[in-house]
Amino acid sequence: HCNFEFDLCEWKQDENDDFNWHLRTSSTAKLGTGPATDHTLQEPSGHYIFIKNSFFQLPGQKARISSPVLSRRNKNCKVRENVIVAGMIIFYYHMYGAHIGSLIIYQRTTLKHEKILLNLTGNQGNFWQCKALTVSGDGDEDFQVVFEGMAGKGPNDGIALDDLTFSREC
Repeated sequence: HCNFEFDLCEWKQDENDDFNWHLRTSSTAKLGTGPATDHTLQEPSGHYIFIKNSFFQLPGQKARISSPVLSRRNKNCKVRENVIVAGMIIFYYHMYGAHIGSLIIYQRTTLKHEKILLNLTGNQGNFWQCKALTVSGDGDEDFQVVFEGMAGKGPNDGIALDDLTFSREC
């Protein structure tokens, strides 16, 4: 579980993207750029990670952050007697703005094969929303979950993430 109150936990910025996710509070943000509070504490002083469209990013440029490696050998995260036993990642997101970009979540193997788990594009509303996605170690490789934020056209629009939690099965 990571609520970003102190750091990025064991989540890592990807090196082969265009810009980074930033740890942030609403109290340090300009009005109208992101959520009014974090999800965890429901306070302006609470932390979350955020990407903001700006004049420094071109539409389509990407910021990626990756989970710790999950083992395909985890008995609860792989195929067992032809039955896929799945774990979950549960997370909260905030995507608000007329020209917001996209949030794409991947499951990526250690050999860099990627499978899209979710693709959200455009304005999703000015509030925190929850998603739960299935991840499973049903292949021959260990894997990670990757959150990719893609810049849109609006200079004040952004994407925020908070409370990223893996279920006990993983």
